[in-house]
Amino acid sequence: MTHEQALAAIRAILEVAAGPVSIAAVDDHGEVVACLAMDGAARDTLENARRKAYTAARSDATSTRALAEKVHASPTELASFDPAFSFFHGGVAAFSADRRVGAVGVSGLPGAEDERLAVAAIAAAGLESSI
Repeated sequence: MTHEQALAAIRAILEVAAGPVSIAAVDDHGEVVACLAMDGAARDTLENARRKAYTAARSDATSTRALAEKVHASPTELASFDPAFSFFHGGVAAFSADRRVGAVGVSGLPGAEDERLAVAAIAAAGLESSI
């Protein structure tokens, strides 16, 4: 994910979020390209957004929701994951020409809304999600 794409994703969320959230846009290694905590967002949401994005970029799943569904009944598999992974909804992988180029993580609202915002942000950045 380029810096320009990351900023476009963040701007898109700022325009439509129903409440204060934090947003992280990361590259395909899960490293932060850009992030923002909106005024009023709980401080822990920035780290949560970063972890959600990291997880969606680094795992083989297309979203933190998909990964959580995959491992929910298997404590052994869950314990084997990177300890920085998050299984809260709101992290979504971003693709360009079928190649994972990064991810967006959103935190601060209910998980389904965080995920919806991340999907919209990826589209606003000119990228695709598989959700």
